[in-house]
Amino acid sequence: MTYQEKEISKNQLEKAIQVLDLDEGIRIENKSNMIFLNKSAKRYCINTSAKEKEEFVYSNNAAEVLDFLKSKIDQDCKIFSY
Repeated sequence: MTYQEKEISKNQLEKAIQVLDLDEGIRIENKSNMIFLNKSAKRYCINTSAKEKEEFVYSNNAAEVLDFLKSKIDQDCKIFSY
């Protein structure tokens, strides 16, 4: 099975998080870090990776994820769904 990756806009991010399936993910590329987002059966996992340091945050719903991401996303970031 191959996965199709596509770039999405910030305007599409909220909807992409809400409809994220178990076998899908979202990658956000900032200047100083990368953020990976996926979903298990019970919760979302947000992995922030910067300068060989990783942080994992878990959220129960899309609203919590969006609230966390507000301060973590650069204005000129690139967002990909896969």
